Amino acid sequence: MEAVVGGLIVLSLLLLFLGLGTWVFAGLLLVSVSGLALILDMSPHRIGVIATKIMYRYASTWELAAIPMFIWMGEIVFRTDISDRLFRGLAPLVDLVPGRLLHTNVLGCTMFAAVSGSSAATTATIGKITTTELARRKYDVDLSIGSLAGAGSLGLLIPPSIVMIIYGILGEVSVARLFAAGVFPGLLVAALYSTYIIFRCVAKPEYSPVAAEHYTLGQRLAGTVNLLPVIFLMFLVLGSIYSGLATPSEAAAVGVTATLVVTLILGQLNWPVFRDSVMGAVKTSCMVCIILIAAAFLSTAMGYLHIPANIAKGIAILELSPLELIVVLSVFYIILGCLLDGISIVVMSLPITLPLVLQAGFDPVWFGVFLVIMTELAQMTPPIGFNLFILQGLTGHPIGRVAIAALPFFGLMCVAVVIITAFPQIALWLPSALFDLPKG
Repeated sequence: MEAVVGGLIVLSLLLLFLGLGTWVFAGLLLVSVSGLALILDMSPHRIGVIATKIMYRYASTWELAAIPMFIWMGEIVFRTDISDRLFRGLAPLVDLVPGRLLHTNVLGCTMFAAVSGSSAATTATIGKITTTELARRKYDVDLSIGSLAGAGSLGLLIPPSIVMIIYGILGEVSVARLFAAGVFPGLLVAALYSTYIIFRCVAKPEYSPVAAEHYTLGQRLAGTVNLLPVIFLMFLVLGSIYSGLATPSEAAAVGVTATLVVTLILGQLNWPVFRDSVMGAVKTSCMVCIILIAAAFLSTAMGYLHIPANIAKGIAILELSPLELIVVLSVFYIILGCLLDGISIVVMSLPITLPLVLQAGFDPVWFGVFLVIMTELAQMTPPIGFNLFILQGLTGHPIGRVAIAALPFFGLMCVAVVIITAFPQIALWLPSALFDLPKG
């Protein structure tokens, strides 16, 4: 009974602070301190000692260094014309596919996600080019907005992913394995999106008007030159990780250096771009890292209060099968997605959900992919879906219309969850092939 009361107090405090509009990190700290003081009657000195140890432990985590590096990499690309080059390179390649330029949303976001690690950056960078071009060429507005809302969320799943790094740190799971696990599920989601676009445009050809340009084979091949900067950065970062030559943090540093060199060669790097990209990366990194440290403190406080263990016991009493547990967690995360952003969902729920899925026999790497897809769904659910707000700003359409346009792609991502749950090797085969090599 005491455990139930303690859990309700912590939950009530969390809802109270977040409902008052408190900053996420401040709310997490306040809940942690209040829970330890009110429920366990812990002294301020002891709470301070615990908080100091946790802050030092997580602030000095080597994997954490990858976050500002990958964010800076995305900030540099965002402020240059690399996204415009992506569009010019992809346009001739998709010209013969039903849906034509609508596929640039999916393919562009998939490729940019591999150098960004951020859903918001992916949506904004690709969207600033494609929304204007597709509207000018009279493509279906809702299909254009919806495909961008869905594909933009791939920034969380296609490695390098900031959310995967956070999950790896909090869950003590190999970040390199998580990156490898996200590749095929990310490509699966992209394939589902493109297939849906093809079927919609075959059923209603007016959704994708006849192209004014007609490309020759030579023009299609020449257009691929515009893709080389992104392709080079993709293979450099991911190749160095998967080959074992660099850790994710080292690969992030290599990626930033390569991005600076590439943009300098392209004539895109100047002092304003450098200064603004650094400041943008510093602001975003500080936000992410302080939430991560506050979440670690909350996780420890919940451990002292025995909340995760007691919730696990309560669910164990229900005798749910592993599949039923995943269904319950899916509904739980979709509801959270209506209230919180992706990073907050991960850091606040992980202390409770990770022990449950491990007890049920799920692989922690697989659960990392599942959790990231759940946070991707959060990017498309009102009223907090960041991708929806970004697209509202880019297109000027009401948030309701943007949310409705994104609904089919929300459903397709739910289909992807079902597929990787039924066939977990989609996520687990590549990490096993890369890192579980036979000895001797």
